[in-house]
Amino acid sequence: QVQLVESGGGLVQPGGSLKLSCEASGRTFRNNAMGWFRQAPGKEREFVAAITWTNNREYVDSVKGRFTISRDNAKNTVFLQMNSLKPEDTAVYYCAARTFTNLATIKPQYYYWGQGTQVTVSS
Repeated sequence: QVQLVESGGGLVQPGGSLKLSCEASGRTFRNNAMGWFRQAPGKEREFVAAITWTNNREYVDSVKGRFTISRDNAKNTVFLQMNSLKPEDTAVYYCAARTFTNLATIKPQYYYWGQGTQVTVSS
């Protein structure tokens, strides 16, 4: 059974940092693209960042220069380093994995999903 388990969420003040982790089990995603999405209350789930197995990356404009996606294939884990956090970054953050190698930015292109981890940015 494939599972994606996120961790690292929490409450942080504006300007602070958090690092999210997503550990996959049940199969290897060494050659697959993986991504992060987020969903704020009352809003649609939106793309945040994605990474291929060759470390090609893509980000939504609102997080460029602040967030960094990375992966450790040996540990079947993907990370999201979030710096200079803003209140508008508050959301549940979801890890997702494709069954293909290329980058993707829309939900239907991801097959596996985690349960999400809450990130709250507030003073």
